[in-house]
Amino acid sequence: MPIDRFLVDTSVWIFALRRDPIPSIRERIGRLLNANAVLITRIIQLEILGGARTEREFHRLKSLLDALDRVEAERPVWERAYGLAFTLKRKGITVPYTDILIAACAMASGSTLVHADAHFDLMSEHVDLQVESLVAEVQN
Repeated sequence: MPIDRFLVDTSVWIFALRRDPIPSIRERIGRLLNANAVLITRIIQLEILGGARTEREFHRLKSLLDALDRVEAERPVWERAYGLAFTLKRKGITVPYTDILIAACAMASGSTLVHADAHFDLMSEHVDLQVESLVAEVQN
């Protein structure tokens, strides 16, 4: 039986990795990491590493993220992203293109997108994007 895989968005990583993490989010990510169920994309890794405050933090995070399984944004993923952007725009929905690319990666890999960004909830109402929303946890 294949294990469920979860693409964890930057919006969740920042609450799990900060000095004063949201405990429920840190615990959820810990469980997913222990189950070897976490996926990452290069754009998410760029967002996380670009926010590192020190060289030591950069290298620590890079080592952690490099160990995760990766969803590569090959041509089929880009094609899916183009279609998503077009579909959403025709429905009057505008979201950042980075979020569209991340959603396309989740859809292409058959994974659930774990996020704390309302854009993904909005997208999931209009396209076949499986999400685990932690938006409510970061708003408390």
